[in-house]
Amino acid sequence: MRKGNIIRHVITAAIFIALEIAALAMLSNSGTLQQMWFARGSHGFKGAVWGTTQKVRDYFHLRKENDSLALENHHLRARLALMEETLQESGLQTPDAGMKRSRGFTYIPANIVKISNNTQHNYMIIGKGAEDGVVQGAGVITGKGAVGIVDAVSEHYSYARSFKNHEMSISARLGRSGAVGPLSWDGRSSSGAILTEIPHHVEFQPGDTVYTSGYSSIFPADIPLGTAGDATIVNGATYEIKIRLFEDFGALRHVTIVENLGSEEMKALEALK
Repeated sequence: MRKGNIIRHVITAAIFIALEIAALAMLSNSGTLQQMWFARGSHGFKGAVWGTTQKVRDYFHLRKENDSLALENHHLRARLALMEETLQESGLQTPDAGMKRSRGFTYIPANIVKISNNTQHNYMIIGKGAEDGVVQGAGVITGKGAVGIVDAVSEHYSYARSFKNHEMSISARLGRSGAVGPLSWDGRSSSGAILTEIPHHVEFQPGDTVYTSGYSSIFPADIPLGTAGDATIVNGATYEIKIRLFEDFGALRHVTIVENLGSEEMKALEALK
């Protein structure tokens, strides 16, 4: 296209835009009805723009609120553990004295910066490391379950094996006072797990809650993990029970890293055998 043609097209477009603006101005000033229509259109456009920008502001504000709530939950969990330990050491009973308590644990709040959910060996990268007090072998928990174990630590980050990993299992209890067995991911769904080695004489009902047993040197006792479903008897001796997990690994973001301060002493005793 020649230069003269380009200039003519630009001039034509400019004239068209100017005429459109003039027409809108004349329409808005030509009568009450036209002014009302013009005002409605203008207000509607402004309202749509304001609504969209407000939703964006609300979204980022909600993320900040979620971060704040996660941090508050961590502080509450740590204060509760400290209060229970103090009461037990002083000889006083806690409100639920028959329940196993988590003693000697430290809690570090953290965010997940990267997560794998689509393989058979899933993992998490957590935004806290050795500089923050994280150690190898620490547990990773939320208010809805035990979700991983720290396998490696750098200065500012931690690599954790996810519960959705065939190489990981958790010692779990069927009900608060029921039988204990290993709980592992079913290898298929995000919310599915299998509880095994439960003696067939143990009575339970579908919907019963499964908790961490406290028999591990990694996780505190009585963290709710999920609910029991259908069961199958294996070799005529034990149950294999389907468990529906509480935690949604697809939405997992805030976690707490928990370290058992007595784990080294426990390992030293086991090594004496």
